Amino acid sequence: MGHVLNQQEEFEQAILSMDTFAARKIIENLLESLPDSEHRQSIEKLVVHTMECIGVGWESGEVALSQVYMGGRICEKLLSDITFSDTTSHTNQLNTALVVLEDRHMLGKRIVSSSLISAGLDFADYGSMQADDLVGKVAQDEIEVLLISALMLPSALRVEKVRELLEARGIKAHIVVGGAPFRFDKQLWKQVRADCMGETASDAVAILKKLNDEKKNA
Repeated sequence: MGHVLNQQEEFEQAILSMDTFAARKIIENLLESLPDSEHRQSIEKLVVHTMECIGVGWESGEVALSQVYMGGRICEKLLSDITFSDTTSHTNQLNTALVVLEDRHMLGKRIVSSSLISAGLDFADYGSMQADDLVGKVAQDEIEVLLISALMLPSALRVEKVRELLEARGIKAHIVVGGAPFRFDKQLWKQVRADCMGETASDAVAILKKLNDEKKNA
């Protein structure tokens, strides 16, 4: 266990220092030390844990937003370079989109994005959008699961507007929310009429995998 914790700490420091070479070397060493069947799960745990720790550091003022942004970019680049040898199929995955609603704070979205990529899950990255434009995009792309990240309360409250606009179009997309406002008020996700809430990036991965499994078994 000590070795794993040390490895995670080293990876986090490499990401915070924006040392892509060191971060890549840690991942390569991890892959070499494990059987192929454990590669995806181990890399997912490493990246999710690291990005969540960096997110906590940002919320406490110990990590700069630039470190969060660049850390996410580095993780996404490293993950995109990995070819996993497992045979996990995502052909039946629900059509998914990730978005920040009416806000320019991309912290949560970047953490969730890196986590989804590390888990081998496909999604459309919508960046930041207004409610009206977002619903139009959801309709156009036939999105089935909408992951909404919110850092500020006003943005979180706008989720209800998204639900109303979706219903007006007869769209039954599953809305999953996350971010600081929902962690502070455990009932807020219900008030804005989301379907569920994830407290962490790993929760988002678990929720999406669960929805995908339900679709396969339906």
